[in-house]
Amino acid sequence: MRKFSNELKRIVIKVGSSSITHEGGEVNLERIWDLAWEISNLKNQGIDVVLVSSGAIAAGAKRMGFTERPKDISGKQAAASVGQVALMQTYSRAFSEFNYAVGQILVTKHIITDPVMNENARNTFNELIELNVVPIVNENDTISTYEIQFGDNDTLSALVSVAIEADLLILLSDVDGFYDRNPSDPEAIMMKEICTIDDEVRSCAGGAGTSVGTGGMVTKLNAASICMEQGIDMVLANSKDLKVLRSIVKGEDVGTLFRGE
Repeated sequence: MRKFSNELKRIVIKVGSSSITHEGGEVNLERIWDLAWEISNLKNQGIDVVLVSSGAIAAGAKRMGFTERPKDISGKQAAASVGQVALMQTYSRAFSEFNYAVGQILVTKHIITDPVMNENARNTFNELIELNVVPIVNENDTISTYEIQFGDNDTLSALVSVAIEADLLILLSDVDGFYDRNPSDPEAIMMKEICTIDDEVRSCAGGAGTSVGTGGMVTKLNAASICMEQGIDMVLANSKDLKVLRSIVKGEDVGTLFRGE
C-alpha cells in the first residue's frame, strides 16, 4: 500500500476535457454523475475536495453549433462563456443528488503572483469548504487571452493546490501514469513513483494529447514540480474508471505518484 507524505484531509482533483465530454464535445452526463458520486463519497469520509474541471470550450463549441473547437481567441472566449454555464448546470444537478451544493470559482495564475488576489481566493475557497460546498474551478478563459494561449488546467490545479494548502493533487488523464517514453510504444514502462524531476525525467515527456484537451505530459510535469516544491504529493492516473479516485485515496498502487519534497 502507498503511503502519502501528508494525511489526506484536503484534495484537489483535476479532470480534463476528454474525461467529461463525448468525442463530439457534448457533456458526458454519465461521467459527470460518476465523478459527483466519487467526490461526494470522499466528502462523506471527511475529506475536503476541490474540483478543477476543463471542458468549457469543448462544451460551448458544441452548444453553439461549431463543427470543431474554435482556433481564434475570441471564438474560444465565446465558447468558454457558453460552455461554462452548461458545465455548471450539469455539475449542480449531479451533486445535488448527493446533497451537496457546488460553487464556481474562475481564476487565473495571478492567484499566486498577486498577494491580494491570493488572499481573496484563499478566503473564498476556505469559506466554501467550511460551508460544505464543492468548489469547482476553471481558468477565467472569457477575459484572459493569456490563459487560453499559454495556460492549462494542469498547472492551474497545482497553483490552486498550493493556494489552499492541499495534501494531494490528483490529475486524471487518458493515460495510466507517467511513462519513460510515448505510452503508445509497446516497450514503454510506467514509472510508479517519482521523487525528483530532473532532465532525464523531463526528456520522457511528450507533446500535447487529443484535440479536445490542451495539456500534454510537459504540463503535467510542471504541475508536479509546483506541488513537490511545496511538499504536496501528486498522482497522475487514468480517468477511464472514476473509481480510481477511491483507490488512490486508499493508498492502492495505481498511477504515478510524484512525491512531495
